[in-house]
Amino acid sequence: MASGLLAQIAAFADAVDGADWDAPVPTCPEWPLRVLVGHLGQAPRWAAGIVRGGSPDGIPDPREAVPPQNWRAWLLAGASELVEAVRAIGPGTPVWTLTGPGPASFWLRQAAHDTSVHAVDAALLAGVPYALEPDLAADAVTQCLELLSSPVAEALKPAVAALRGAGSIGLRPSEGAIEGWVITRTQTGVSWRRGPGRADVTVTGAVEDLLLVLMRRLPPQHVAIDGDGQLFDHWLAHSAL
Repeated sequence: MASGLLAQIAAFADAVDGADWDAPVPTCPEWPLRVLVGHLGQAPRWAAGIVRGGSPDGIPDPREAVPPQNWRAWLLAGASELVEAVRAIGPGTPVWTLTGPGPASFWLRQAAHDTSVHAVDAALLAGVPYALEPDLAADAVTQCLELLSSPVAEALKPAVAALRGAGSIGLRPSEGAIEGWVITRTQTGVSWRRGPGRADVTVTGAVEDLLLVLMRRLPPQHVAIDGDGQLFDHWLAHSAL
């Protein structure tokens, strides 16, 4: 995860170099680019503080971040600070996380996936290519499902409660070496498992595209949908974390 985080923060910096920092980010519509840059400089430092010192005082507001003139070095230094904090304490050492006590590596994984999605945001804004390693994209899908099935998911995002119900969704990567996922909606929440299986709707595509559709960065037309398309549309409408 450390190499993935560092590679994606560098890709983000490359994509935004020369861009208008006041431009709205179409795939992250609540923030202009300036705030997104602030977030990616601020978030790993906040996570590093948690790894080093326990529970946080509160989630920082990226609108208050002030990137310095040498913003590229600032971004890279923030990501490196988190890598070093996790390395120093040990990736398996228990720390505070969004879902309760967990390993310090939780924050490295969270930062790597958050940064990779925002690197795509920046690339789409700038009109430049992007690339996510398939293993990184697959783990990001898994992490998303872990968070959505967590007992605290509805407390973090009340809209997730709408995912209770019936129906199943299969996610099938077109890369044969990557195992898929089967998501099951129940009256008490969301469950999921890795592997093949029948589902009410099956979504097939490159694992990068599956992730970016799930994260609402690409429209569903980028993947093949077989079965109950309304069920998948409902999932996309209520699964944002």
